[in-house]
Amino acid sequence: MKFFIDSADVGEIRELSQTGLIDGVTTNPTLIAKSGRKFTDAIAEICDLVDGPVSAEVTATDAEGMIAEGRALAKIAENIAVKVPLTWAGLRACRTLTDEETMVNVTLCFSANQALLAAKAGATFVSPFIGRLDDIGEDGMQLIRDIRKIYDNYMGLDTEILAASIRTPVHVTEAAKAGADVGTLPPGVFRQLVEHALTDKGLAAFLADWEKTGQTVPRK
Repeated sequence: MKFFIDSADVGEIRELSQTGLIDGVTTNPTLIAKSGRKFTDAIAEICDLVDGPVSAEVTATDAEGMIAEGRALAKIAENIAVKVPLTWAGLRACRTLTDEETMVNVTLCFSANQALLAAKAGATFVSPFIGRLDDIGEDGMQLIRDIRKIYDNYMGLDTEILAASIRTPVHVTEAAKAGADVGTLPPGVFRQLVEHALTDKGLAAFLADWEKTGQTVPRK
């Protein structure tokens, strides 16, 4: 499973990219607004920090506007993935941009039929929103399972399932079990993945025992 960071905070992205475990970044207008940065400047800096796809979202709602904005965004860096909504206009824009060899992330997916349309439109990624479905009493993880089953039925569908709206480490585990290709995580959730009380307890015990020996491990 690939890990994307869902953030427009350049400082956080820089820090987490140093782990060597980050495969890409997703942003949206809300995250950009929170960053307080100029949109194009923030996106360009993020693209310099990570080698993988960086999703930058259009704000137009008509197909022609999305295509024009998508083309402009794609000029920022080679690793831009233009993010479009899962609407008829968004699907039209996806088809055009994909034909122009631009990566496209079709976002705001809430049904398996929508995901099938995104794949048919040539999307690089489709982003089903797990947490938002859970919020309204539906099973977000079942959507991941349904999309995985459908995509696996057809060899010609290359769209990657990008699990979005991830709220907890349990979401990450379940999305990976369900076959999501990518999980996009808020920085806080990504940091939680390594945490376990027994790991901390075991390390403390090992270090206490080692200190009793009075030895040191040579560093060079």
